[in-house]
Amino acid sequence: MTEKHPMKSNPLVTRRQMLDKTGMAALTGLASRAVGAVPQAPQTRPRIACCATFWGAPGSHADWIICKLMDGYWWQGAHTPSRVDVASVYIHQLDTSGLGQKVCKAKNVPIYKTVGEAVTLGGKELAVDGVVIVGEHGNYPTDLKGHWLLPRWWIYEQVVRVFEQSKRSVPVFNDKHLSYNWDDAKWMFDKSRELDFPLSGGSSIPVYFRKPEIEIAIDTPIRNSIMLGGASEEGGIFHCIDVLQAFVERRKGGETGVKAVQSIRGGEIWRWVERNPWAAKLLDSVAASFNFKKGRFQQHARANACIVEYNDGTKAAVIDARDVGWTYAAEIEGQKEPAIISMLGWPGPYAQYHASNAQPHWITEMMVTRKEPFNAERLLLSTGITNHYMQSNWENGRYSAVGRRLETPVLNISYRSTRGPQFSTGSRPPDVPYMRGFEK
Repeated sequence: MTEKHPMKSNPLVTRRQMLDKTGMAALTGLASRAVGAVPQAPQTRPRIACCATFWGAPGSHADWIICKLMDGYWWQGAHTPSRVDVASVYIHQLDTSGLGQKVCKAKNVPIYKTVGEAVTLGGKELAVDGVVIVGEHGNYPTDLKGHWLLPRWWIYEQVVRVFEQSKRSVPVFNDKHLSYNWDDAKWMFDKSRELDFPLSGGSSIPVYFRKPEIEIAIDTPIRNSIMLGGASEEGGIFHCIDVLQAFVERRKGGETGVKAVQSIRGGEIWRWVERNPWAAKLLDSVAASFNFKKGRFQQHARANACIVEYNDGTKAAVIDARDVGWTYAAEIEGQKEPAIISMLGWPGPYAQYHASNAQPHWITEMMVTRKEPFNAERLLLSTGITNHYMQSNWENGRYSAVGRRLETPVLNISYRSTRGPQFSTGSRPPDVPYMRGFEK
C-alpha cells in the first residue's frame, strides 16, 4: 500500500499513482455516449433541467445536489464554481417543497408544472443539455417488502418521451438506484443505450473521502469481499451495494455479473459467517483496524446481510454494521493481509449540506464532457442486486428471516472498468453558513 512499489505489482494504489499511470482522461471515463442523432455545437455552460420529488429541507438530496449545481461545490480541498446553468426545475411534491420554491425564486430559476415542460423549457422540443433526476425524499409509501415507492421511473419515462419526440437526447443523472422495480430499472438502462445518451447515478459514497486514500488497481485478483455500513433498509443497503460494486468491478478479468443473491436477517447471519471462514477473517480484520474487540460486529443481533455470488466464483457479503462509516475489506490473492478502505464521517459540515460534494462534481463532469464518469452497467447491477435482495425474504406472500437464494441470470452483466480514482481528497469544506440567496 506504499508508493515504493509500481502499480503493476501493487493492487492498492494512491490517487496520485493512478493519475500518473492513466492520465486525467481516465477520470471522466473512457466509455463515451453520443448525445443524439442530431450533432450539437459544444456549449461552454450546459443548461440543465432538474426534476425532483421533494425539496423541502436542507437535508434533502434535491437541496444539496441542485444547489451545488447552481452555486458550485467543494472539490479536492477548494471551492469549485459551477460549470453548468440550472435552467429549469420540476418538483413533484411542490406544495411541501417551500425551500425549493425559495431557492428557485432567489436564483430566478423557473419551476415548471410538468416534467415535459421542464426539459422543453415550456416549448415543444428538447431545450436543455442535460437532465438531473433527484427522486429521493418526500411523502411516498413503503410497501410490505420495504420498497420505498419513489417515482423515479415515472419521471425518467417522461424525460425519455421528450427525447423520442425530439429525435435527440442528452445526458441523464438519476440519484440513487434506478428504480425499486427491476423491470423498470432494466427499461431505463436499455433506453439509454437505445437512444444513445450517457447515463449515471447511484450512491454518493463511492466518491467520499477515503482512509487510506487509495484505489483498488484494475485487474487486482480479489477473491472475496465484505462491505460494512448502515444497511437496515432499502436506501442504506443500496449505498453499501453500490460501494461494493465500485471496488469489485476492478477485479481481475473485470465484472462478470452476478450468479445469485440472498438476504439473511438476525442471528442467522453469524452462523453463515461461521460457515464461511473468509468472511469471519475479514470481519475480524476490520474490527482490529478500528481497535474493536474480536466479535464486535457479531453482537449486532438485529443485523441483516446481502450475500452476493458472482459468475466468476468471487463472493461478497454486505453486512449492516455501526461505527465504521462505510468500510470495504477484500481478500486478495497473494496478499497476506486484507485490503481495508473506509469512508468515514460526513464529507462536510451540515451547514454546507454535509452530503457529498464529489457527486455534483461528477454530475457536472458528465454534463460538460458528455461521457459517463463510470460504466452505467455498474448502476444497473447495483440496482439489480438491491432489487433481488429485497425479494429474497419473501415467497408466496410469506416472510422468512433466512431468505431464498435467488439465482439471477438477468444480472449476467459484464464489463471492464477503465476509470481512474474518483474520490475526494484534501481538506473538507469549512463550517460556515451556506448562502442560498435569501435570509430566511
